[in-house]
Amino acid sequence: MRKIRVMVVDDAVVVRRIVTDVLSADPDIEVVGTAPNGRLALGKLAQLAPDLITLDIEMPEMDGLETLVELRKSHPRLPVIMFSTLTERGASATLEALARGASDYVTKPANVGSVTLAKERIRDELIPRIRALSGRVAMLPRPAVRAAPKPASATAPSRPALPLRVDVLVIGVSTGGPNALAELIPGLPEDFPLPIAIVQHMPPVFTRFLADRLSATSKLRVREGEEGGVLEPGVVWVAPGNYHMILRRDADRVRVSLNQASPENSCRPAVDPLFRSAVDLYGNRTLGLILTGMGQDGLIGSGAIRRAGGQVLAQDEASSVVWGMPGAVVGAGLADQVLPLDRIVVELVQRAGVGRLPRLPGPVKPATSPH
Repeated sequence: MRKIRVMVVDDAVVVRRIVTDVLSADPDIEVVGTAPNGRLALGKLAQLAPDLITLDIEMPEMDGLETLVELRKSHPRLPVIMFSTLTERGASATLEALARGASDYVTKPANVGSVTLAKERIRDELIPRIRALSGRVAMLPRPAVRAAPKPASATAPSRPALPLRVDVLVIGVSTGGPNALAELIPGLPEDFPLPIAIVQHMPPVFTRFLADRLSATSKLRVREGEEGGVLEPGVVWVAPGNYHMILRRDADRVRVSLNQASPENSCRPAVDPLFRSAVDLYGNRTLGLILTGMGQDGLIGSGAIRRAGGQVLAQDEASSVVWGMPGAVVGAGLADQVLPLDRIVVELVQRAGVGRLPRLPGPVKPATSPH
């Protein structure tokens, strides 16, 4: 099989060398060229014909955002992974890059103490994304299950003839998630009757910027998860980076709770803890949604929802950036329905309305007496 051809674009000589060394050590990847800024990178595109580009955000002459805009004019589908810093400025620029067409991002190693550790970080985080975006993902073993929950079954339980009422919506998403959420959440109506909790695989700082951007464009309030936050209709909670977010009951309310327990599926936040906690509180009134993402996080949690009699929706392959997470759920027979992204809002609204009285469009005028 032909190697994946990668071009590395970064103004730092040391970073270009480290990334090149790491990628070249992989038998399936070939670094076909490098460039210190976007202008030179665009000039090399035709000659190098890369399958994927890693692109720094902050560069002289032409930065990553400017480069991305120009690149998308001639190469709308070429995978691009942004290389960003773990700072507020880096988070803001990364989300803007994703909105402008970047496929994914990796944060630059910071304060790791040695070149060896920096290389390990890049190898662990960058190479899996290159493989996923290039369609070279090997089938992964099913994630190990702790003793408490049973493993997700390969076949789903039988379903009732009609959907049941649901009282909470929990969402799991990873690679491609910010853009998927930017379409989904603003599409929900102001009177959407369910509280929503989301796990998007992202580091600290990034999740706050994501919540703020979604809130600015949505009819619902979107907030980064905080200890004790109340679950209620009209509010969307996004798990903060480096914390698992679960739901807990407090008297007659359900609240958000955060913890730093061990990562699950190599992730913190992870989808499975959120889904399991929702099932513990809501049982068969839980509605789960798995969107685009790499890996299999959410598979076990989706199994828990289905065993409890709840419902699970999954994004389809064609509209996913990477069909890892939803594909695992679909492959296990756990999805009630598989939908393209642009049809999910309508389906959520329909399922959320089951068992609820429809809202009247407005005040009813009193009948006038005949003269």
